[in-house]
Amino acid sequence: MTERIAHDAGDSDALLLHVIDGESVIDGDLGAWARVARFLRAPFASAYRHRDLIRVILKRELDERFKGSQAGWIWALTAPLLSLLIYTFAFGGSAVLPNKMAAKSAYDYSLFVFGGLIAFNFFAEMAYRAPSLLQEYAHFIKQTLFPAEMLAVISVLRASAYAGIGVTLMLTAQLVFTHTLSWTVLLLPVWAFFFMAFLIGLTWFLSALGAFTRDVSYLMMAVAPLLLFATPVFFSQEILPHPMNVVIYANVLTGFVEIVRDLVFFGRLPEAGVTAWTVFVSVGMFWFGFWFFNRNRANIADVL
Repeated sequence: MTERIAHDAGDSDALLLHVIDGESVIDGDLGAWARVARFLRAPFASAYRHRDLIRVILKRELDERFKGSQAGWIWALTAPLLSLLIYTFAFGGSAVLPNKMAAKSAYDYSLFVFGGLIAFNFFAEMAYRAPSLLQEYAHFIKQTLFPAEMLAVISVLRASAYAGIGVTLMLTAQLVFTHTLSWTVLLLPVWAFFFMAFLIGLTWFLSALGAFTRDVSYLMMAVAPLLLFATPVFFSQEILPHPMNVVIYANVLTGFVEIVRDLVFFGRLPEAGVTAWTVFVSVGMFWFGFWFFNRNRANIADVL
């Protein structure tokens, strides 16, 4: 946890005492680069320090997802499997690939759409849950020294378990339908790392903002479904006229969708510009979200 105590120095300046996970640091004793280094290291140090707590809460959330269900985790497989079957039935063999690439099978378009949906649904789950995330654990946050910043990490890890099922199904379908998998699928963990970093940062931002107003939840419920059609899930940015094929990358999900398709469906390395932009957005969102959460941490417990 982080607390700030201003000490009157007898003039207009004040020293800020930071208590970060039990370590006291006075800003006046640190240089600018040392403070930056401490800030950049903080989320990783906190995650490592609370690794046992993360594991326990994550296990509980995963167990409770299908608590009382006889089928259990089979339901986690059913939803993406039904989606793939529906898209195969609706689009298989009836649509031309957006980049006019020669069709390898009758199921190309259904796999193309399915890849985009995996990325979008991963984002949507966090967008819906993040604004009310701190309210779910309000009792712990208000009554104990609970590391609230770790809730974003736990929530994204939880969502990644279901996204991982979808990715596994996508790879299996790709192998069954096309009888081949490109070596580029080995880069999927890199894609997942940056996507999860983006979602953790987004969750920090939305959860902190949502602690002050419930309007954030309603905003996400209104905006997220619309983003499905503003994200190239059912189409490719390649078919858009210039400059729309560039402007669409203002939607930060576009890069993540295009990259996962390139790695799995097309079997090629993503374009350097798209990769650089997506990594920049991911890293920027991660650190901005962490900064925003910590800036408002002192007031969160008071408004929950």
